Amino acid sequence: MKRYFKLYLHFLRFSLSKAMEFRLEFTFRIVMDLIYYAVNIMFFKVLFLHTPLLAGWTEEQMMIFVSCYILVDAISMTVFSSNMWWLPYHINKGELDFHLIRPVSPLFFVSLKEFSANSFMNLVIAVGIFAYTLISYSQSFTAWEVLLLILLVLNGTLIYYCCQMLMILPVFWTQSSKGFMDLFFSMGVAMERPDRIFKGWIRVLFTVLLPFALIASFPARLFIEKFHWPTFLHLAAVSIGLWALMLFIWRKGLRNYSSASS
Repeated sequence: MKRYFKLYLHFLRFSLSKAMEFRLEFTFRIVMDLIYYAVNIMFFKVLFLHTPLLAGWTEEQMMIFVSCYILVDAISMTVFSSNMWWLPYHINKGELDFHLIRPVSPLFFVSLKEFSANSFMNLVIAVGIFAYTLISYSQSFTAWEVLLLILLVLNGTLIYYCCQMLMILPVFWTQSSKGFMDLFFSMGVAMERPDRIFKGWIRVLFTVLLPFALIASFPARLFIEKFHWPTFLHLAAVSIGLWALMLFIWRKGLRNYSSASS
């Protein structure tokens, strides 16, 4: 574990120094993400001009949900996005060899090597939005409930990562993941909607098979509506199952991988 921590610190130093070479892009990314945050917040603000409740939540409760998925998006963009972008290219070009010969987990290396320093300020802003919604919340809550919410948001980030990896890994067999990634980003919008709006087979899809609705909605529910064991166990079971499935396909893909030297 200590070795992985030191390695990640090296990734951070390298990524931060590289980002400082492109300061215009650094500023542009901040502006883009600020617009994204503002649009998402204003979308729900406008809806609440016409209704007191949405999916059973008041406006301040909905803002907690919104801050959860904004935070998940910010963490994903900062920690994983650059790595996910380059992974299909490395697989297609047979350039995973560099990662496979390292004395660390290749999945750790390909997932975390590039830290998007351009998005780091946006992560700070997202944390600020998250903190503000909690401070502004009128209902009582305990420090333990806040800690659980933070852990569940981190778990939501892991779900988002696993879903994205599951859309990328077919490149081991298909040589292109573009169609799958287009599907990922289209269906990923479900993360930005309360889970209670989904009914029937669509609800099964977004809460079990491709569980985008669990990323932010379930953590928000467990905080707003207090702890509920069935909801928590559902979230835990799907998270574990999704992680296991992703690891299984990753290992299968590595067996099918053709290196540049083969």
